[in-house]
Amino acid sequence: MSDTPDTASRLDELEMRVVHQDQTIEDLNAAITAQWKLIERLEREVARLAERVAEAEQTTGQAAPVDRPPPHY
Repeated sequence: MSDTPDTASRLDELEMRVVHQDQTIEDLNAAITAQWKLIERLEREVARLAERVAEAEQTTGQAAPVDRPPPHY
């Protein structure tokens, strides 16, 4: 099989596609890693806030009812 100009150009095109796909995969991996770090940070924040709410409810006794009418009624 000889290297014709058509075969060489097809090979060049395939190599460019592979390089582009490799870069896209790296970019997607970076985005997923950043999102995962953000999710972990937010999960820690939610857990911390849940602990603070639980502590506040314990220190005040029972929580006040939410459906209380406003004072001007």
